[in-house]
Amino acid sequence: MKKFIEKLKHIRIVRACVYAIVGVASYPGLMWVNKLKIEGTEHIENLPRKNVLFVSNHQTYFADVITFLHIFCAIKWRKRNRLGLPYYLLSPFTNVYYVAAEETMNGTFISRLFKLAGALTVKRTWRKEGTEQRRGLDPSDTRKIERALSDSWVITFPQGTTKPFAPGRKGTAHIIKRNRPIVVPVVIGGFWRAFTKKGLTFKKKGSQLSVRFKEPLQIDYDAPVEQILDQIMDAIEQSKKFMLKGKHHVKKSEL
Repeated sequence: MKKFIEKLKHIRIVRACVYAIVGVASYPGLMWVNKLKIEGTEHIENLPRKNVLFVSNHQTYFADVITFLHIFCAIKWRKRNRLGLPYYLLSPFTNVYYVAAEETMNGTFISRLFKLAGALTVKRTWRKEGTEQRRGLDPSDTRKIERALSDSWVITFPQGTTKPFAPGRKGTAHIIKRNRPIVVPVVIGGFWRAFTKKGLTFKKKGSQLSVRFKEPLQIDYDAPVEQILDQIMDAIEQSKKFMLKGKHHVKKSEL
């Protein structure tokens, strides 16, 4: 069954159907119940269709990625920094995968359905008696991401957690160093306030959501992985210097 699901999510028509279902269900929450502000799509309008890696901070398990998929579909229909009406779901942009924790994607029926939208499931953490232990990417997971990069876009969250200002993981830097992709940093905001962490259940209606795409990074691919990771964390505004600027956000997010 696992191998069958893996094959299904690589079939574009299957992913397009999942996009339509998830897109129609999520659009009102993004645009009507809350308000979405998009910036910087001009930086990604003319990108190649492969070997592009989007690196972003992370605030919810699903709402962040679903919003990215909406935006990519809208860009395909020549919309800039806006979604407009979701007729773009009639012919969605499916040339993208996203990295997600395996235990998260196997949690519910909805998450298992959304896995078919292009999830690259990885075993990044394991939990025991309520604790979480960090570890690097499994080699098979790394190969999975690299295969996706070879012919598609990939979205990843270097922190691997929704906790703000958590340290980044070197696995992302290793992938960048080996594959030399175009790296587009993304900074999101407001999702932690609007949605619960594990799904699309509303926590506070009327929230301002924001997604800001920055220019592709100028990366020295021969630099040490630590240097590349530091550059990424600065770009997605999750490094220590941004933590000092945003203590109020950390306090609020823990309430």
